[in-house]
Amino acid sequence: MIAIVEVGAKRAFASAVDWPGWTRAGRDEQGALEALAAYRSRYEPIAAAAGLALPGPISPDRWEVSERLAGAAGTDFGAPGASAEGDRRPTSRDEAARFAAILAAAWEAFDRISDAASETLRKGPRGGGRDRTAVVQHVLECDVGYYARRLGIRVKIPALDDRIAISEARAAMLSVLRQPSDGAPVAERGWSQRFAARYITWHVLDHAWEIEDRTERPG
Repeated sequence: MIAIVEVGAKRAFASAVDWPGWTRAGRDEQGALEALAAYRSRYEPIAAAAGLALPGPISPDRWEVSERLAGAAGTDFGAPGASAEGDRRPTSRDEAARFAAILAAAWEAFDRISDAASETLRKGPRGGGRDRTAVVQHVLECDVGYYARRLGIRVKIPALDDRIAISEARAAMLSVLRQPSDGAPVAERGWSQRFAARYITWHVLDHAWEIEDRTERPG
């Protein structure tokens, strides 16, 4: 399995190159690769929902690091924001359809997990003090208010209960991601196809798993 690693002063991120959203953090490169391997079981249902099968269990020492990126303040804050050389590779129609399917599956998982969670989430280092509605609002605002613009899409941020408008905004983003690309940014001041798929899917899944981890369980 191939990964890229982004290393800041206090935190590192490792991302599976061919699997958008399979990105985890650690204190350093080794810690990030260990976390990436450990999260295979949580990412596998996302791949399956997209109609894809992950390769067999991966140990941390079996990752092949294709690129090591210099992190910045955002890396240490908690976001893998560096664009890799590989993010600027051309994307075929089949690859683009695959990336879009994974993001769609991530959104479905996020909706299912957030709908089932209680409003009050357990406080602590995993996500700080935001409760469920605030996390859902944050993801929506990032998706539609910022990430969509990086794909050349400008739409009004829907209300949280406007599922039709949210679905339409997501569909517009997926339509862009499904198109083959020569590796250039898909819009002026925008993101490349591969970086957009990797970053947006990571953000959705990271908060889906945050809600899951911070949900109080009966008993």
